[in-house]
Amino acid sequence: MSDAPHLALIRRVYESRMAPDVTKEVMAPDLVWDITPGFPNSGVYRGWDSVAKDFFGTPMPNIASFGAVPEEFYAADDGHVFVFGHYHAETKSGDKADVRFIHLWTVRDGKAVSMRQAADSHVLQEALKG
Repeated sequence: MSDAPHLALIRRVYESRMAPDVTKEVMAPDLVWDITPGFPNSGVYRGWDSVAKDFFGTPMPNIASFGAVPEEFYAADDGHVFVFGHYHAETKSGDKADVRFIHLWTVRDGKAVSMRQAADSHVLQEALKG
């Protein structure tokens, strides 16, 4: 299954570190981006433009650096890709946090149409307290 096109598509997103040219090509215009309640900037975003502007474009409080580190990828035959990994965050005060996540992606017609996140928001919230 490692050569499944939908798995390669999602792997490319992480390998590019969300490079704008990749996301523009990969994300469906009507993408649904669902972030765990309690996580900074949590909520459901509709459309890649909203994700880029309202999720990624809104700074997380007290975060100096933040990135997703994928560890394992699993693909199902129906266009779903599961990604297990962790976020690595560093606060402006120098505290560091590694926060586990799982992302469930849905790919249709060669485009990512949804991403649902589950993450340990408590660990990140504790780090943000300083």
